[in-house]
Amino acid sequence: MRIFAIANQKGGCGKTTSVVNLAASLAANNRKVLLIDLDPQAHATLGLNIKADMSIYNVLSKLTYKKANLAEIIKKIGENFDIAPSSIILSTLEQELSGEIGRESRLWEALENFKSDYDYILIDCPPNLGILTVNAIRACREIIVPVGASRFSFEGLTQLIEIIDLIKDRLNHDVSYRVLVTNFDSRLQHSFRMLEKIKASFSAALYNNMIHVNIKLQEAQNQGMHVFAYDKYCRGAKDYFSLSREIITEEKWTNGEKPPVERISSAVLNNAAELLSKQMQKMIKEKMPKFPGVTFSISAPQAKEVYLAGDFNDWQLDKKWLMEQNNGRWIKKINLPSGRYNYRFVIDGRWVEDPENSTKEINPFGELNSLIEVK
Repeated sequence: MRIFAIANQKGGCGKTTSVVNLAASLAANNRKVLLIDLDPQAHATLGLNIKADMSIYNVLSKLTYKKANLAEIIKKIGENFDIAPSSIILSTLEQELSGEIGRESRLWEALENFKSDYDYILIDCPPNLGILTVNAIRACREIIVPVGASRFSFEGLTQLIEIIDLIKDRLNHDVSYRVLVTNFDSRLQHSFRMLEKIKASFSAALYNNMIHVNIKLQEAQNQGMHVFAYDKYCRGAKDYFSLSREIITEEKWTNGEKPPVERISSAVLNNAAELLSKQMQKMIKEKMPKFPGVTFSISAPQAKEVYLAGDFNDWQLDKKWLMEQNNGRWIKKINLPSGRYNYRFVIDGRWVEDPENSTKEINPFGELNSLIEVK
């Protein structure tokens, strides 16, 4: 089971929107998900039209007249998707726990005693760094930090990372963080400038996928539902679905389970790497079939960057799939085995089909993919 805290002390960064729609997207990928609303504003609870007599306050408080365990307050949203709701009374917990020993571990203790078969638990934190957020960080192993493509969000991100590192040291708790760019407006040059600043400072911790500005996300929230129930073909739904796929691909490296690594001197390691490289090159020449080279290209003279994405790379947008510009035309040549492939171009964050390829088919989001057959 993977436990994430979604945290940012700055409001308006899409924190609650992200936790609700990421949870729904993971559930759509056949993962069982529990969303814990730890924000006294209860925006995730309200945004999913949940009304409940008991909330997470009844689990964490020792003064409540109606004590409950976590399983007793859970409400079902849909298939594979549950929520532990919040309420305004949760705001009193800060004062209630102020003098208690072990106050930062109350949620962790509740989860330790919680027997479930959830694949993911997502914790929506309040927009501050008080005791509730500290509880969320203590209870999780991974933190998602949503940050808008703006100057103030960027400066707040730097401060938040410093606080996370401080909490890790104080609690002796190993937790990692990843940065998610939200509210990205591809129509604004300012958004691209801020994106470059975020990449320059946090490239190693940055998700490949980002969340674009999409009015459907706000409309869904106003209707009391997640975006997949409101409009599963909109850009916002596609962004969160892509993010969920990126997170799912990391599952085998969770909970600190990494391949054992022996301590080897750098000289031995370099020699071994050089020898292995030569052997691999020889093996490729001798054993690998001769795949035909396929050239993809699109005219976009005003674009700053263009990516190629498709079935052949699991729709990923890393630097390996950045196309090269030549007099306003973007080109990428790759070797592909025979078969049929869906693909699209991503021009400055905007997904488009190939205008020079008339063979197309509708994708699950109601948009068009270009189709190529390699023989």
